[in-house]
Amino acid sequence: MPAIEHAGAAIHYDVIDQRLPWLRGNAEDTVVFHHGLGACADVWLGWLPALIARYRIVRLDMRGHGRSPVPAGYPWSMDALAGDLAAVADAAGLARFHLVGESIGGTTAMIYAARHPRRVRTLTVSNGAHRGDALTNLDPWARIIADGGMAAWSAHMMRMRFHEGAIDAQAWRWYEEQQATCDRDSVVPAAAALHGADLTPQLGAITMPTQLLHPDASPFIPLALMAELNAALPDSRLRVFPHTRHGLPFSHATACAEEYAGFLRERG
Repeated sequence: MPAIEHAGAAIHYDVIDQRLPWLRGNAEDTVVFHHGLGACADVWLGWLPALIARYRIVRLDMRGHGRSPVPAGYPWSMDALAGDLAAVADAAGLARFHLVGESIGGTTAMIYAARHPRRVRTLTVSNGAHRGDALTNLDPWARIIADGGMAAWSAHMMRMRFHEGAIDAQAWRWYEEQQATCDRDSVVPAAAALHGADLTPQLGAITMPTQLLHPDASPFIPLALMAELNAALPDSRLRVFPHTRHGLPFSHATACAEEYAGFLRERG
């Protein structure tokens, strides 16, 4: 996994290019994935079988997650996260690409797309919010982490992400364990930055084809908020997945990836 030094620490990302040989000539056939809080680049692995024959894949670990450290005293903001995404896109040599983000990664992707509309061929947001003031169930996080550490926070989050039986026991254990490795001093400040975000004035700049994927029962982002986003974007379509929670891109990776591959065939 390569890394780029940016704003005081290395941001790690990887590039997977297993495209069919006759499809490798188009540098714009690249998909960049940005995960959300508590996740890491590997949460997207279930999407790859539907995509890697045709698209080059770039997956990053955001600061404080996976292999990307966060510098002491880092000034968390959504602008800073969008700057990290821009640095990865530049380091990977991407002049134009498809962009996918989930949760806070979806908000970050929207900020980037609004600022650089000519670089984003298509935008996909899964369980992401354009207005942080509408988010719910974030208040207990600081207390949970202070009382029980990251393991307690991860156990709490698993019930928020997945219905019982949505993923098998091995996947559950892996997700809970990797989530507990997140930097404990990153989660609450990052959530606070997200809570203060309001992208409403920027949505008109997101003119590229946009796909919104959303669970019907996210405990953090009301379905009405995603419907509001869908109505505000110039070229958007919304797909709601029944009986899903905030871990939609992981629990329903195959269904999400198939939906996404169809979107790229139609609009990409």
